[in-house]
Amino acid sequence: MSVTGTTLHRRISSPVYSHLVSLSDDLGLFEHADGDVPRQEHGYCVDDVARALIVAVREPSDQLAALATTSLGFLARAIDDGGRSHNRMSVTGEWTDEPDLGDWWGRSAWALGTAAARNPDLRWRARAHFMRLAATRSPHVRSMAFAALGAAELVLAGDRDRRLVYLLLDALDIVPQQPTNVWAWPEDRLRYGNGSLAEAVIAAGAALENPVVLEDGLAMLDALLDLETRDDHLSVAGTAGRGPADIAAQFDQQPIEIAAIADAAARAHDITGDPRWLNAVGLAWRWFLGTNDSATPMFDLATGAGYDGLERTGRNDNRGAESTLAALSTWQQAHRLGVLEQ
Repeated sequence: MSVTGTTLHRRISSPVYSHLVSLSDDLGLFEHADGDVPRQEHGYCVDDVARALIVAVREPSDQLAALATTSLGFLARAIDDGGRSHNRMSVTGEWTDEPDLGDWWGRSAWALGTAAARNPDLRWRARAHFMRLAATRSPHVRSMAFAALGAAELVLAGDRDRRLVYLLLDALDIVPQQPTNVWAWPEDRLRYGNGSLAEAVIAAGAALENPVVLEDGLAMLDALLDLETRDDHLSVAGTAGRGPADIAAQFDQQPIEIAAIADAAARAHDITGDPRWLNAVGLAWRWFLGTNDSATPMFDLATGAGYDGLERTGRNDNRGAESTLAALSTWQQAHRLGVLEQ
């Protein structure tokens, strides 16, 4: 199944968020789904609510305004007095973990910084909660990369608070940027969120007006695209990761990896104006339409749902929050940059 050309453009020119809305309630966003039915018993997580806030503030609409407000409140409640964050909440509204500095902390900072930079109605509340998180630091590479994206959003929007600069510099101290001695990527393996590492360096370079850092980030993205493109389509690392010797296509490919590449390429284009990055955004969107290693569509155009994983013989038919938000995020970038028909 595939849809191309003007028919595709007509069918997706107005985004559909019905499945995303069906996954949400007045507390947050349910993490998992059985098919397209929310698994309420699994509760909510900051990781996905943060992703939801980013998608909601990118596409201002009555449909998403309530989700943006709910998501902001959820993230704010998760932060403790020391700037750490809970991640998991039960369906009864109780936190089921202790506050910490894992990926969710960084994703929360990313989302709050994005909301503060892009949504005037949420700006001051989102910025205040971002600064609560920015009072501490995570020891984890990806968490700091995610947080740097939130800080860069604010700086690039004109916020000159020195605390944002310090966070960006601390992130650059921990995020690897130079190729290893075995291949072009700066880690020994591609793990997860790889595109976000490149985007964080690109965004930090632009925000700090440091051309050397910016070029390092663009080189990282170039290397990632070279490693994860096969026969003119994206073929990203599976859940086990990818090392220099891993040549064959891998599975279970996660939609979040595609969305991270789309975000990084969109960021590179926004900063440099170089049209070559548009092709990478187009590759990401086409992956969701079925131009992938299994020739399987990973996005439901009718409901806006994303499927949970690309498998060797097809897909995981569950449509949880992470995969749905990854598909919608990629659609947003492709639509904004005019590459839906490429």
